Amino acid sequence: MTPDGYLLMALGSALGAMARYLVNLGVAQAMGTRFPWGTLAVNLSGALLLGLLAGLPGFEPGSDRWLLFVIGLCGSYTTVSAFSLHSFDLIRIGRPLAAAANVTASTLGCLTAVWLGLTLGTALRGIGA
Repeated sequence: MTPDGYLLMALGSALGAMARYLVNLGVAQAMGTRFPWGTLAVNLSGALLLGLLAGLPGFEPGSDRWLLFVIGLCGSYTTVSAFSLHSFDLIRIGRPLAAAANVTASTLGCLTAVWLGLTLGTALRGIGA
């Protein structure tokens, strides 16, 4: 990989981390913090974006766009590690049903979001061809 590739990943990572923070904060302020709505919103929107990008032309693995947006931005935007910690914390504080709801909603929601994004990206690729 070229030095430019590393810079693209670093830039995307910085943007993704800032976006994750702002989305998580905004959703938590709007919905409260009793359930990790912010983390769920980040994971769902990140999965949707990742699916969309994977379906678009010019986002082949290893391309500059892939490094900037998929590896950098999406990689630092999505928060599966935070999701895991939140789910564990819900169990730890005696809320196993909330933990199960978070795991189920995140898993099924992210799979659905990536499918929707990939479907949309593939359709847009056909329009641009």
